[in-house]
Amino acid sequence: MDAPSLHSRFLDDVLPRIRQDVRVARVAIAVGAPDVYSDVDLIVVIDDEAFDSVMQERLTLIGSWTALVAGFTGEHVGEPRLIVTLVGPPLLHVDFKFVRTSDFAERGEDPDILWDRDGGLADTLAEGPPAPPSLDLQWIEDRFWIWMHYGATKLGRGELFEVIGFLTYLREAVLGPLAARRVGAIPRGVRHLESIAPDEARDLRATLCGYDWHDAGQALLASIGLYRRWLDDAEAVIEHHHHAEELAVQYLQEVIAQTS
Repeated sequence: MDAPSLHSRFLDDVLPRIRQDVRVARVAIAVGAPDVYSDVDLIVVIDDEAFDSVMQERLTLIGSWTALVAGFTGEHVGEPRLIVTLVGPPLLHVDFKFVRTSDFAERGEDPDILWDRDGGLADTLAEGPPAPPSLDLQWIEDRFWIWMHYGATKLGRGELFEVIGFLTYLREAVLGPLAARRVGAIPRGVRHLESIAPDEARDLRATLCGYDWHDAGQALLASIGLYRRWLDDAEAVIEHHHHAEELAVQYLQEVIAQTS
């Protein structure tokens, strides 16, 4: 891993301390192309029989490994095994993910091995390929036109903060993942879109708006246009809800026309 100097210093300092805990079997790190603004994604692999006890004292353990500034658990991203932290100073965002040895083979991507107590991690990774998260296009289509009607009602009521938040959600849950899928990348909201999918990121600018009613309406229409085009380009076999689409788009257009 070719890490920036702050990240390298952190790893050089923390890894020997983690290794001192006999319950830790392995330590790995998520791969990527880090820069000075990147976080560190550590995977701490725990012996199965010790996992429950380690989970009860994770923040204390992390505080003994490094200068912990603040930390919290990762339920907000659906990962309760995760501790999101700031360490330092200098401040560095570090995610510590605690995993049972028996669960390590279930992964979205292959990490870099930093330390392996018994040398078995490579064999574990060889048991099967990673299973990156997939994008369920039918799940999205089942919801998209209901969501668009919701956005139109907020626009009609003049709740522009709600519309702005709704557009952000659409980019995170629908348009960003579709954009990543178009370039063969793992769908992760809008993360790194400017670098991995620059053309799509440029298109997404049309879905941005300030606190302006007209611009909000145009951003909603732009979101529909991108969704239609990118879903068609995906050539996926799904059940399209054309009737819901027609009615939702008509409703949005009526709202825009009534308040123009």
